[in-house]
Amino acid sequence: MSMEHDYFGLVGDYWSERFQYADQDVEVVLDADAGLVSTAALDAAATLIGELELVDDELRTLFVGQLDSSASPVVRFLRAVLDGEGDEADAAAGAITRDSGDREIDALRSLSLVRVDLRPDADRDGETFAEFEYGLAPEDVDARLVATIDIGREIVDVRHDA
Repeated sequence: MSMEHDYFGLVGDYWSERFQYADQDVEVVLDADAGLVSTAALDAAATLIGELELVDDELRTLFVGQLDSSASPVVRFLRAVLDGEGDEADAAAGAITRDSGDREIDALRSLSLVRVDLRPDADRDGETFAEFEYGLAPEDVDARLVATIDIGREIVDVRHDA
């Protein structure tokens, strides 16, 4: 079964597109079963795509707020990519494009938004409606910082994927 949407076209299974903004090339994916998704949730997903840069900025601000806790996923991610050894650590350090004197802040500002997964069938508060995947030198370093938000753009989870 499929349905037609003004932005996504025929919705039935999988939709993917690449978006360019600032110096980022972001893959946006919508994975939806037309029988389980509402038009309102698809409209919210389309709106989120239109405001991708704003949501990205909001998430980066959240990441900065998590630097106070050494147990936060943000700090664990930064330690893993910056304090490691070998080629990945060198690539991560080389990907830092700013030099304010605060290495962690500079690393967060230098993150690349790699991918956004939209799940419009998860359209209730507290469910993972969108997942934002960030990397530092993502072509060379496997570790990712992942933030998930619900349909109201409230944070559901932040995690470090190795």
